[in-house]
Amino acid sequence: QVHLVESGGSLVQAGGSLRLSCVASGEPFNRFAMAWFRQTAGREREFLAAISWGSLDRSYADAVKGRFTISRDNAKNSAYLRMNNLKPEDTAVYYCAASRGAMSPDPAQYISWGQGTQVTVSS
Repeated sequence: QVHLVESGGSLVQAGGSLRLSCVASGEPFNRFAMAWFRQTAGREREFLAAISWGSLDRSYADAVKGRFTISRDNAKNSAYLRMNNLKPEDTAVYYCAASRGAMSPDPAQYISWGQGTQVTVSS
């Protein structure tokens, strides 16, 4: 198994930027595709972005395409989500997740999840 810990969530004004980090421990990090999701109370977990183990492939949800960028540094066992031009509707708990298979927007494909980090965007 791989253990994931997110950080970087904060309160930010609309139009601002944040970079979330996800540090992995346990199994070799480069065995996993990584993704970021978010969730608000009463709603299902929403896919945001995914990246393959070697960073050759990336995918984004339409809601964040052009504003969010996913990246990873296998040497640091870390994945990142750079978020620009944040909007109040981006307010949520953000989670990173690891998959042994190909990257996917389906949360059921991910075997490990972090505890989440809160992002709040004020108007």
